[in-house]
Amino acid sequence: QVQLRESGGGLVQAGGSLRLSCAASGSIFRINAMGWYRQVPGKQRELVAEISSGGITNYADSVKGRFTISRDNSENTVYLQMNSLEPEDTRVYYCNVQLPVLGRYWGQGTQVTVSS
Repeated sequence: QVQLRESGGGLVQAGGSLRLSCAASGSIFRINAMGWYRQVPGKQRELVAEISSGGITNYADSVKGRFTISRDNSENTVYLQMNSLEPEDTRVYYCNVQLPVLGRYWGQGTQVTVSS
């Protein structure tokens, strides 16, 4: 069993910053990719950023230059530093980890609200 604990969401004004964290615990030997997705109710969940076990990153075009994903492999934790936030970034953000054999796990989601 694998658990993901997310933190860091909240309300911020446009132009502000937030940092999301997601710590994985449980029966973990190794984590492949870690990432963040976001979703508006009624729409498909979309990739925000992901990072491989070797540190290779991939970002959605809409967040490039504003968001930075990083990970601490010793703590099984992934972070998302979000700067220059825009009202369009208002979403529920979900942490995702991919484990060998065990597959993909999702966090419970954390709300990010950016006011104009």
